[in-house]
Amino acid sequence: MNNSEIAYRRLYNQGLTKIKFTSPQDVVTQLGAVQAQDFSGAKWALAQRLDNETDASLDKQFNNASILRTHLMRPTWHFVSPQDIRWMLKLTAPRVHAVNAFMYRKLEVDETIIKKSYTVIEKSLQENKHLTRDEIGLAFEKAGIKRRGNGLLIL
Repeated sequence: MNNSEIAYRRLYNQGLTKIKFTSPQDVVTQLGAVQAQDFSGAKWALAQRLDNETDASLDKQFNNASILRTHLMRPTWHFVSPQDIRWMLKLTAPRVHAVNAFMYRKLEVDETIIKKSYTVIEKSLQENKHLTRDEIGLAFEKAGIKRRGNGLLIL
């Protein structure tokens, strides 16, 4: 196999040689995850693989949770499919928690606080509600979870 064949196969497998996807969710599902640290660049990466996508239509997909942007593998953001998020988080969580262990200790964040924070977040986001980081921080404070430096960043 020569360099041109390798390049073509990479482009083909990445969905860049012809349009074969019908939605942003199809792209994310097929690729598994799309690095999305740069939100605009990540949307462009999806649009390259689709016909007639616009910035507004991609924002709509993101806003209606057809695709998710999350810290699947911290600290980097990724787009993932809603049907894949749970198994991916389960797969990556042990490594993420191991990497964060030092900060957990430094900020006095333990398993009890983490579980309580998940409950607060779940309750706060019910009924498709969207909150900013500051609003989630206020929900934590109302529930008695004190911010510890950058503590909100690691939950």
